[in-house]
Amino acid sequence: MFRSGSRRMLFASGAFIALLSVPVANAAAPSAPTPDFSPSSIVGWVGDGRAEFRPPPSGPGPVVDDPAYPRINNAVAAATGRQPTFPVADLNNPILQPWVREELRKRNERVLAGGNGSGPHQSCWPMGTPGLVLQAVQPIFFIQTPTKVMMVWQNYHQVRHFYLNVPHSVDPKPSWFGESVAHYDGDTLVVDTIAMDTRTFVDSYQTPHTGKLHVVERFRLVDNGMTLEVSIRVEDPGAFTTPWNAIRRLRRLESEPMIEATCADNPNNYFNLDMLPIPTADRPDF
Repeated sequence: MFRSGSRRMLFASGAFIALLSVPVANAAAPSAPTPDFSPSSIVGWVGDGRAEFRPPPSGPGPVVDDPAYPRINNAVAAATGRQPTFPVADLNNPILQPWVREELRKRNERVLAGGNGSGPHQSCWPMGTPGLVLQAVQPIFFIQTPTKVMMVWQNYHQVRHFYLNVPHSVDPKPSWFGESVAHYDGDTLVVDTIAMDTRTFVDSYQTPHTGKLHVVERFRLVDNGMTLEVSIRVEDPGAFTTPWNAIRRLRRLESEPMIEATCADNPNNYFNLDMLPIPTADRPDF
């Protein structure tokens, strides 16, 4: 009896020692370093030659060009000598609710008839979220602090503020870029935005939205830090039939610190198009 019991104790002790010697598979891996989007004052981010969102690998995606009228952007025009065109939206995208499809149809009709397809931002109106990230012909700069991240557009000096590790306000006041709260998830900056002004548009096709618009953006560096990839999720039950996803890529540019730029002091009306008036206010917003 004693020997048998001793053998059992020895076996149990051996099992215990063996368990201690096995590596813990579920131990937390070292966290990825916080991404540095602005390692110096000369590092900015510019567009990849597209003024439209890229579709996701699968699932519902953003509005894209009508296949019958592919857009000729400035880069294509410069390379081919063809006349640049305004974007014409594909109305067959199933994400569109009927009233949104009708608004896009009217704009398409105006553009195809030779009318103005310029967006409000070309008359100095803010483009809004998430569409502003498409406006990157001139560089975008980042300012990262322990409590806030700012994206600063050299073009018109538009600024978005991302407040870190705080909840949304109980009743945020709608604004041009909305209220954005953010946190770092390893190597990714996650930005959650609500309360967007309904005078803004979702994209360069001037897709409208309602006050229910909710946007989540995930900013991360890829290609050894040479590309900033923004993965975007858009929800608006008042405008879209389902949530949808999109991708925007910006390339790293090192040239010079941000220079001064303005829009309202240069209210040109190119090609005699019916441009919106420069925005004015009769009282401050603060």
